[in-house]
Amino acid sequence: MNWPQLIKNYESYLKIEKSLSENSVLAYIRDIKKLIQFFEIKQFHLPPEQVTLVHLRDFLKWINDMELQARSQARIISGLKSFFKYLLLEEIIINNPAELLEAPKVGRKLPEVLTVDEIDQLISAIDLSKPEGHRNRAIIETLYSCGLRVSELVNLKLTNLFFDQGFIKVEGKGNKERLIPIGRKAIQEINFYKEHYRNHLSVEKTSDNVVFLNRRGKKLTRVMIFTIIKQLCIKINLLREVSPHTLRHSFATHLIEGGADLRAVQEMLGHESILTTEIYTHLDREYLRDAILRFHPRS
Repeated sequence: MNWPQLIKNYESYLKIEKSLSENSVLAYIRDIKKLIQFFEIKQFHLPPEQVTLVHLRDFLKWINDMELQARSQARIISGLKSFFKYLLLEEIIINNPAELLEAPKVGRKLPEVLTVDEIDQLISAIDLSKPEGHRNRAIIETLYSCGLRVSELVNLKLTNLFFDQGFIKVEGKGNKERLIPIGRKAIQEINFYKEHYRNHLSVEKTSDNVVFLNRRGKKLTRVMIFTIIKQLCIKINLLREVSPHTLRHSFATHLIEGGADLRAVQEMLGHESILTTEIYTHLDREYLRDAILRFHPRS
């Protein structure tokens, strides 16, 4: 079977059987296409069943020479392992050449987090005299109140707002749904936005159930959410890399600092493993310092 057909079948497998999000599928396919690009440059006319561990190690040397970061290399290796595991599953290959590939060691990077005061400054910087002002305010409040991923925010549906019960329902990675508590302030901002902005738009039919819309009545893009936050950061002279995910990190960190149960935070964030959530416990240095001073016998 040729490479284009294999990639097409693999893409269907990732979407249907693995239930991966569109972004994850694109990332996996991009990694395999990078391998094919390498074969073309080196003029290796290889069908998938003839690829060996030596070929894959040459490929890794090639991407290393491109000075890709260790985290990016590790992700590509993960993509290769997944692809060749799929080929083995489909009995297209007999031996898995990617099985012995070793990923570079990736240090655990602590996420960027805003203080409560910085988040208040961001919200205060929103110009409410502009038509989209209350929409942007509702967006920031919702991201921070619920710890949403940007994809979860732009796909949030009106029919998944359960304000009487104090919850919203979102669709996370792998199309997995979860209920998240939503704060009173975020509810107020969304309701105000709906009444005074959204209800006056000419909404496109495909977006009639989407909460956050642009001025043409269409669903907002991920890029637009990044742009809104970037412009607010410039306005308050916040000279750091801030993204929608920064608000998610801040949500989790502030909960942990406030004494929230780690399992509860894991559920709200939609993390598969609690090990992913545990990174936020490393951020509360003041808490750790106080605990040591209070309880260590030498303190």
